[in-house]
Amino acid sequence: MNAPDRAGNRATANEAVRGIALLRDPLLNKGTAFTEQERDRLGLRGLLPAHVQSMKAQAERVMTNLRNLPNDLEKYVALNALHDRNEALFFRIVCDNIDEIQPLIYTPTVGLACQRFGHIFQRPRGLFIGAKDRGRIADLLRNWPYPAKLIVVTDGERILGLGDLGANGMGIPVGKLSLYAACAGIHPTLCLPVMLDVGTNNETLLNDPYYVGLRQKRVTGTAYEEFVDEFVTAAREVFPGVLIQFEDFANHNAFHLLRKYRDKINVFNDDIQGTASVALAGLFSAMRMTGGKLKDQTILFFGAGEAATGIAELTASAMAAEGLSEADARARIWLVDSKGLVVKDRAGLNAEKARFAHPHAQVGDFLLAIKALKPTAIIGVAAVGGSFTPEVLKTMAELNKQPIIFALSNPTSKAECSAEEAYKHTDGRAVFACGSPYDPVTVNGKTFVPRQGNNSYIFPGVGLGAIVSGTRLVTDEMFMAAAHTLAELVTETDIRQGSLYPALPRIREVSAQIAAAVAKVAYDRDLAAEQPPNDLLALVQSQMYDPRY
Repeated sequence: MNAPDRAGNRATANEAVRGIALLRDPLLNKGTAFTEQERDRLGLRGLLPAHVQSMKAQAERVMTNLRNLPNDLEKYVALNALHDRNEALFFRIVCDNIDEIQPLIYTPTVGLACQRFGHIFQRPRGLFIGAKDRGRIADLLRNWPYPAKLIVVTDGERILGLGDLGANGMGIPVGKLSLYAACAGIHPTLCLPVMLDVGTNNETLLNDPYYVGLRQKRVTGTAYEEFVDEFVTAAREVFPGVLIQFEDFANHNAFHLLRKYRDKINVFNDDIQGTASVALAGLFSAMRMTGGKLKDQTILFFGAGEAATGIAELTASAMAAEGLSEADARARIWLVDSKGLVVKDRAGLNAEKARFAHPHAQVGDFLLAIKALKPTAIIGVAAVGGSFTPEVLKTMAELNKQPIIFALSNPTSKAECSAEEAYKHTDGRAVFACGSPYDPVTVNGKTFVPRQGNNSYIFPGVGLGAIVSGTRLVTDEMFMAAAHTLAELVTETDIRQGSLYPALPRIREVSAQIAAAVAKVAYDRDLAAEQPPNDLLALVQSQMYDPRY
């Protein structure tokens, strides 16, 4: 990946940066870990306290202080400040404490951080490209000092389940790229977060004196289209071969932009494709738990947006791979949106919903749809908190010996149900996955360990595989390979305790395996830049940045 070096320690490789400038560069700063020899050579003598402290000791100090903070938002702010002054230490802490830190730097805490972004703002990170920058976007991108290979970009219109947060949504690309570096070892210098600030329709933000973005209504229509197109063209010009991940765009733009670019350039939408892959991996694991076959399931979605239709499309492909026709596979998948069951004769359906609209009488709500269709699995992706009511869960338990319950919306306030509710109201028989983290739950003397169906199991490995292989496109076949790989890494011990995903501390192993699977598709489909290596996994692992060394 042409990173400065595997450990990311460039202080010895770039001794032109010295003294106080070195300590103020988060990519070079090692804090009190600079050795006696480095202090002399780099002009640091006297700028640091006398004691040389190892990174391990620094990490222990940071974690002690972090755990004493009163709430998760304060912890987010503290971690953000550390990220701004010492990247290697920040990523060391994330890697060594992934179970504890990921919920702080990403979901669910990042949702609140985005809502409060202007109030907790400390230092800009990434690039803010505004609608008024039309005609000079390439110049703005050239202001970025590093050779980006991966861009995560949002326009802030649909941040998690929280809606339009405008420029405050920059917390999402920053958080995603932190996970790319920590979970998949993509070097921080290769990662560029971008906010396309086209305004916001959120009146609260427009009236907030601390809001950081353009104070105008959202740009739409042709002007919006041309703005995004200029960004994509400029990004590929300034950073040849760059991988672009679209993140948290509203449905109407997300689907359109993916269709527009996916067969032309190196781009994907994590909300559509990454969510689909991680959910499908959970379904594969659920089949191991229940002993069933995916092709025999009837799946009902609560929600019909990017996540739901993305999961539905990839799941239908997986069912077809098990022997169903495409039509029969689609017929086993149903959607419920704000108007009720999505059925064939409803007017005004978009193309994504229409593919899963089947002949059926109108059904007004989710519970009635369950009673009518008798699904084996329900998947919640509508960001309507509490929508999997006790009656919904009890009905699923009446219909199925082991009902599959995926409450995937986040942050936690938007979860369809908690893990405790899922197990309690199904008498401990639920096969459960969640979008937000939950503690183990004991029901009828058995302890269940629910695991978060978080996209961080998928997108870091997909990005790493795309970069290592130099693929020209990111395809659905790659996300299918990622889903199979993730499911195969779930152990029998995981299955016995009700866990549909591997333990999060294995995430770098998981990402490496997924990257190898994705790269293999690129090589097999003649999408890669070069000939395949003899040992693909070894190549992937050799390219992974590790802040712990």
